Amino acid sequence: MESANQSGGEKLQKKLLPRHISFMAMGGVIGTGIFKGSAETIGLAGPAVVLTYLFGGLLLLVVMGAIAELASVYPNRNMKEFIRQAFGPRPAFIVGWLYAFLMLSVCVIEVTAAGSFLQYWMPGVPLWVLSLASAALILGINRMSVESFGETEFWLAGIKIAMIVVFIILGAGLLFGLIPGATGEAPGLTNFTAHGGFMPNGWLSIFSALLVVMFSYGGSELIGMTLTEAKDAEKVMPRVVKSFILRVVLFYTLPILIICGLIPWNQLAGQNSPFVQVLEATGLGGAAHIINFILVIAVLSAANSSIYGATRMLHSMAAAGEAPKALGMTTEKGVPIGSLRLCAAVLVLGAVIAYVAEDNLFAILLAVPGFVVLVVWLSICLAQLKLRPQYPTKPTFRIWGYPYITGATAVILAVIAAGFVIDPQNRFSIGVCVGVLALLTVWSVLKFKKSTV
Repeated sequence: MESANQSGGEKLQKKLLPRHISFMAMGGVIGTGIFKGSAETIGLAGPAVVLTYLFGGLLLLVVMGAIAELASVYPNRNMKEFIRQAFGPRPAFIVGWLYAFLMLSVCVIEVTAAGSFLQYWMPGVPLWVLSLASAALILGINRMSVESFGETEFWLAGIKIAMIVVFIILGAGLLFGLIPGATGEAPGLTNFTAHGGFMPNGWLSIFSALLVVMFSYGGSELIGMTLTEAKDAEKVMPRVVKSFILRVVLFYTLPILIICGLIPWNQLAGQNSPFVQVLEATGLGGAAHIINFILVIAVLSAANSSIYGATRMLHSMAAAGEAPKALGMTTEKGVPIGSLRLCAAVLVLGAVIAYVAEDNLFAILLAVPGFVVLVVWLSICLAQLKLRPQYPTKPTFRIWGYPYITGATAVILAVIAAGFVIDPQNRFSIGVCVGVLALLTVWSVLKFKKSTV
């Protein structure tokens, strides 16, 4: 049995390679948001939802650029510590706990999605049972050393990236008649305009889909949590970020275009993944089974990355005295076992919620991380704006158009967040987020009575 140590940040091991970091972040981003949540976004905005993903990608580009710049100036610090450097302990405390809350809620969503995909083959098995089994597998992977974990996640993420590439190629062939389909003539571009037009629900629908898109892109900032376990993070981070952004946007927008081209946007059902529905609708049922298997791998990979993000943030907070000391315990391999145990408890709670609200669980949970992602991204932008004039060293990477680009992004993120708060459709989910934010604010005031922001 592995022994556990009461540890600070030095107990984590710097064994993540650039390819591990890039694919872990990809693993966090390419998950339920694209494979299952895309059905909701397409239903809201029709084919025009591709504009929503492109707009979200531009915001993501600025946020990731800010992380890369800060990493080049403040080595061996993670995302929360950038915020502490800029604004002091209270905002860092709030954002740290919010991010842990984000990652834990995303992980519950991902294992729930894995369970729903498994129901494609086992419709008689309750969702909570399949979700719990998926959670047990992910927790086992996270017990490995960080080097083994990084290598495992590299291959898991690689499988789903390869699947998306194959889907794009196969879908494009079916769309334009290069590959014979079983349903007759190739649709070409007709489905983009034949069912109410490219923008069937108007301009506002593009923005109504933003919450799910923000959730989909959430996880990208996981790169900001790998900094304390990455080799030469300040040197490799800008390169990783540049290649990462292009891949994310392409791996979201191209599949969405394929889905909307092959099947009318208003005929997508919510039970199975749109990827599976498209292949079934074109008569490629055997391929749908293969795709569904890879979808299970894909969302488990996203859950894997989410657990990593949650445990590293909780460990960092325990090391700083901002969380219970038990969450700072690590094994001899540098695994934050105390934080992992808390994640296990949350996943069990998620299975209980799945048992109680099986039919509505996904819709209830989806808005929670979307809102929190906005808050975290906004905090990163504000930290970069505050710190740029007082950098102790010259950054090896600079974000473009300072302070206008970062400032405009911060304003847009704040406006989007405010819009979701007042939207009655998100009342329950946003109420949970605002409640958590209020509790953390009160907690931070009590904890840092003598501190100034």
